[in-house]
Amino acid sequence: MLYALHEAAYYASTPMRLAALAARDFWGSPLNPAAESAVGRRLHAGADLFANITRRYGKPGWNIDKVKVGQVDVRVRPTVVWESPWARLIQFDRDMADMRRAGKFSLDPAVLIVAPLSGHYATLLRGTVEAFLPDHAVFIVDWVNAREVSVLEGRFDFHDYIDHVIQMLAVLGPRPNVLAVCQPGPPVLAAAAVMAEQNHPSRPASMTFMGSPIDARLSPTVTNQLAEEKPFTWFQSNMIYTVPPPYAGAGRRVYPGFVQLASFMSMNAERHQEAHRRYFNDLVKGDGDSADKHLEFYDEYLSVLDLTEEFYLQTIDIVFQQHLLPKGELTHRGAKVRPEVITDIGLMTVEGENDDISGIGQTQAAHGLCPNIPEALKLDYVQPGVGHYGVFNGRRFREEIYPRVRRFIRKCDPHFEEEV
Repeated sequence: MLYALHEAAYYASTPMRLAALAARDFWGSPLNPAAESAVGRRLHAGADLFANITRRYGKPGWNIDKVKVGQVDVRVRPTVVWESPWARLIQFDRDMADMRRAGKFSLDPAVLIVAPLSGHYATLLRGTVEAFLPDHAVFIVDWVNAREVSVLEGRFDFHDYIDHVIQMLAVLGPRPNVLAVCQPGPPVLAAAAVMAEQNHPSRPASMTFMGSPIDARLSPTVTNQLAEEKPFTWFQSNMIYTVPPPYAGAGRRVYPGFVQLASFMSMNAERHQEAHRRYFNDLVKGDGDSADKHLEFYDEYLSVLDLTEEFYLQTIDIVFQQHLLPKGELTHRGAKVRPEVITDIGLMTVEGENDDISGIGQTQAAHGLCPNIPEALKLDYVQPGVGHYGVFNGRRFREEIYPRVRRFIRKCDPHFEEEV
C-alpha cells in the first residue's frame, strides 16, 4: 500500500511541480526585466528548489568519457560484457591508441568493483572508478532496479548474489582482483572462499573490503542496532511492499529504495536541511558553481533502486542478526562457507575513522576469518578523518587510500610485482 501511496503522491504533486517549473523559467529568463531584482531572484530560487525536491530522480549516467593517464587524455567507453536480469557487468574500455601515447604498453591488473546493492545505483562509485582507471582494467557490477524486473524472472536472494560474483569474476579471466564497497563484503568474502575451496582458476589474486559489515557485532552503529533490536518479523511487516503498475516488476515484493533513502536522510536531517538552505541562498546570490555542486551531489544521492524481498530479508537475517559468516555458520548451496581455506588471495581492509554505517572493526574482522593467508598478503588500514562515504570517494580517498590499494593489488599479483 505504501508504494502505491508514494506513487500517488508523486502524481498528485505534478500540477504544483509544473507550476514551479513555469515560475522558475519565467523568473530565470534573461528576457524578464525583473529577473535580477531581489524579489525575482528569490522567486526563481524558491521555484527551482521546489521543482528539484519534488521531481523524480532516474538512474544517473556514468559520465566518464575520458581519464587522465600521465599527461594524456585517454578516451573511455563503458561496455556491457556480461549480464543477467539482475545485473550488468560493465567494463570501462580505455582507448589503446591513447594508452600507448601515455606510455602504457602492457596490460594492467583487472579489478572487479562490486558496488553495494543497498538502495543506490552503482554510479555512486563514479569517483572510485575514475581513481582506478589510469592503472587498472576496471569492471563494475551495475545492479538492476528490482522494480524493473518482471516477476517471471523469479527470485534473487543472498545466495544468487554470491553466484553472480563468482560468475563475473570468471568473465575477467585468471586471477583478477576484487574490491567490495560496503554491503558486498560478506557475500564477496563468501564467494572468494567458495572459489578457493574449488581451486577455481578465476579466484581473486586479491580482495579489498572497504567499510564492509563483515562482522556487524563489532562497534555497532545506529544502523546495526536497529537491525538487531527489531525482530525479523518487524522487517517483514514494515519494510516490504508490492511494486505497483506500470513498472515492469509490478506485483514483485521489494524493499523500496525510497524507504532506504528516508532512513538515511533521517539520520542526518539537519545536514540535508542546511544543504538545501545553502542551495537556495546560492541561487539568490547567483553563485552558480556552488549550486551546481549541490545538484550534482543530490542527483546521485536521491536516485535510488529497489531490492528484492528475499535479498533484503536474508541480508538482515544472515549479516545483521545471526552473523552467520563470522560465526562460521554460513552455508551456500548446501556446503559450509570456509574462509579459512583461503591461502593465496591477498586481503586488504579499509575503514574510516568516523564511519557511522560500518563501525571500526567490522571490516577488520575479515583478517580473523582468514587465518591461513600469509601475513605478507594482508594489510589493514584505517583512514583518519573520513566517514563512510570518504572511504571510497573524495580527496582523502584519491590521495591517501587509493595509492595504498594500488600498491597492494600489484604486490599480490605476481605479474605486476616488479612495479610495486
